[in-house]
Amino acid sequence: MSRHPSFGKSNKGAAKRNVLKRFERVEVLKKLGRWDVAGNTRVTGLPKTPAIE
Repeated sequence: MSRHPSFGKSNKGAAKRNVLKRFERVEVLKKLGRWDVAGNTRVTGLPKTPAIE
């Protein structure tokens, strides 16, 4: 018995995301040298970062 096409593909989560999670944004900021450990403790208000490709 085959699966119905509405169930989608098994690699559905592998699509490119255009929004980064907080820990991903912090990693990008660290690589760019724009992350200050003492000053950036808030959840909101992180600077914008380029998307991961």
